[in-house]
Amino acid sequence: MKGSRPEQAKLTKNNDASKVEETRRVIEGMVDGLNDHRICDIGEFFAKDFRWMGNAGCGYKEGLEEFQQGWQQPFQDAFSDKVCIDEGRLYDGEWAAAFGRQEATHSGEFMGIAPTGKKVVIRYMDFWKIADGRITDNWVMVDFPSVMRQLGVDAFNGHGWEKKTDNPVAHLRPDQLPWHR
Repeated sequence: MKGSRPEQAKLTKNNDASKVEETRRVIEGMVDGLNDHRICDIGEFFAKDFRWMGNAGCGYKEGLEEFQQGWQQPFQDAFSDKVCIDEGRLYDGEWAAAFGRQEATHSGEFMGIAPTGKKVVIRYMDFWKIADGRITDNWVMVDFPSVMRQLGVDAFNGHGWEKKTDNPVAHLRPDQLPWHR
């Protein structure tokens, strides 16, 4: 890359730093709503043209209804007793980010895996853009391969890179990691 540099941070270029408290209020209310297992009435937190952009296995959802029917409902059908725990949050103007875990029971089909009744830890990262008091965009990474491993399925068919380290935590389940409390 010597001599050239692609444009960086284009999406946050015009961030309004004065909006931190509004952003915090929206995100905290939305997370509380998700922990209350609200689906149909959670629209107060999302813009009409809301976009949800997830990793492979999660997909892209355009609009609140597609998000509700294509992510929230199937996720709740697969995992009951779900509690979302943001372990860290950052707020910067119209932007927010979080990482954490959901603790749940595998009570419905997930990625073709029949219900096991096992307790699982579902790790995630979220990045949100807020405008006019509502979430307009949500970029998400959910660690589905780890969830599958907890349910007895190796998404990498033995070719995961965990074995490429001598790190003592490399082979632990997410709920056994030192930062999981």
